[in-house]
Amino acid sequence: MPAVRPSTVMRATRALQQQQPSAAAARQFSATPRASSSHGPQYDPPTGWLFGVKPGEKYQKEGWETPFFYGFCGSLLVAAIAYGFKPDTSIQTWALEEARRRLEAEGILEDPEKK
Repeated sequence: MPAVRPSTVMRATRALQQQQPSAAAARQFSATPRASSSHGPQYDPPTGWLFGVKPGEKYQKEGWETPFFYGFCGSLLVAAIAYGFKPDTSIQTWALEEARRRLEAEGILEDPEKK
C-alpha cells in the first residue's frame, strides 16, 4: 500500500478548512431560516422542599384548584350513585328469569306471587 505524501494531506486539510458551509447550505431541506425558540430556562433546580413550600409558610392555592377539586369529587359522587342504580343487564340474570318463567308456564315451579 503506497504511503500518502504529507503535501497531499496538507492540501486536503486546507481545502476542508476553507470550505465552510453557509447557514442556508447547512439547512438544505428547510424553507425557513433557523430561529431561536428559547423562552428562558426550563429547568427549575430542586429546592428540597415538598411542592416548593418551605416549612412554616402557608400554601397559597391557585385559582383553578378549588373548582377542580369540587368538580372532580362531585363527578365521582354522581358516577357512584348512577352506578348503584344501573340496571342489571347480565346474561346470567336474563337466563335465570327466562328459566323461571318457562318453568312456571309448564307448572313445574310454583309462581311465588300466588302464595
